[in-house]
Amino acid sequence: MIMRTGQQLLLPANPVFIWFSLIAAMLLDMLPLGRVPWMPDFLALVLVFWNVHQPLRVGIGVAFIFGLTMDVHQSSLLGQHALSYTALSFFASIIHRRLLWFSVPSQALQVLPIFAAAHGVELVIRMLGGGIFPGWVLLVAPLAESLLWPVVSVLLLVPQRRAPDPDENRPL
Repeated sequence: MIMRTGQQLLLPANPVFIWFSLIAAMLLDMLPLGRVPWMPDFLALVLVFWNVHQPLRVGIGVAFIFGLTMDVHQSSLLGQHALSYTALSFFASIIHRRLLWFSVPSQALQVLPIFAAAHGVELVIRMLGGGIFPGWVLLVAPLAESLLWPVVSVLLLVPQRRAPDPDENRPL
């Protein structure tokens, strides 16, 4: 793959770090803060990030398993988060090559419709299951996830930016 000018060459992602970040995001979503519709879905954000940057390691199957886990935890309709995360992962894997050519702020704008579609899928399934409409404040969650994209990009790429053997003569 041809790299953009000035883009830093990254080390391979550590699988342990990938799984640690996914589990940490899931635990962050499981905090007992109450059900507020405007709260960003951190697991969805990290899933999209790793689907874009490591599509062979984190794919649709991983998203489905994490979605079932969130369904069981939130005692929601079984398959609501699973379908949402699966669709999210599918669309992220479709655009992952194109997305990496953009700068990080532009990437945030590119993933906003994907996050909105995922929340839309959750809302439709919840409404079909007899749930109540949470209000238009639900539109804040995809916007918050899109605004958190640059922060997550910087935090999750930090281990890959370190030099393999740093010394005084090679300040990579």
